[in-house]
Amino acid sequence: MHFIGITGGVGAGKTAILTYLESNYSCRVMLADEIAHDLMEPGTDCYRKLQELFAEDQVFEADGQIDRKKMAQVLFFDEKKRFALNDIVHPEVKQYVIDEMNRERAAQTHEVLILEAALLIEEHYDEICDELWYIYTSEENRRERLKLNRGYSDEKIDNIFASQLPESTYREVCKAEIDNNHLPEDAFCQIDELMKARQVEKTQG
Repeated sequence: MHFIGITGGVGAGKTAILTYLESNYSCRVMLADEIAHDLMEPGTDCYRKLQELFAEDQVFEADGQIDRKKMAQVLFFDEKKRFALNDIVHPEVKQYVIDEMNRERAAQTHEVLILEAALLIEEHYDEICDELWYIYTSEENRRERLKLNRGYSDEKIDNIFASQLPESTYREVCKAEIDNNHLPEDAFCQIDELMKARQVEKTQG
């Protein structure tokens, strides 16, 4: 089994890439954001730690669920709590990923395991992935997509872009780059070539 980490800037079109891989190859896709969401559910170790961290903030709903929007507002204005949250959640996510990687290697159910994570490089997933892939889309195209698809303002987009790694870092760390500036089919052809080079055959098409 081959373990690939996929990353790229917000608005790079990673979802379409992941959908194509999952639909056309023997792939299992894991999303770091979804894993983190599940690990923050009531009853988990993460949740109990977050109860302490946000004890003075009204981020919990009547049923105990975390109000993600309220939590995001708190984190936007409180850098210390943002770092504290990351220190709580990110190690738990990474351990979950490692456990799932070991299960997949033992079961050999899929030819490829894929992890998508915004902080793939920052959290040193290169230490456990066989390789990292960078989904590249120009800043101009990403900005246009974020405005059109998510309704983001220029100010919000500027803040997001400012917090992300420069393109040079992605290219330095990632083994492969997929140009996703044009038609989806162009990116899919690049994926097919990468998978062919790794001797992974399509299951569809």
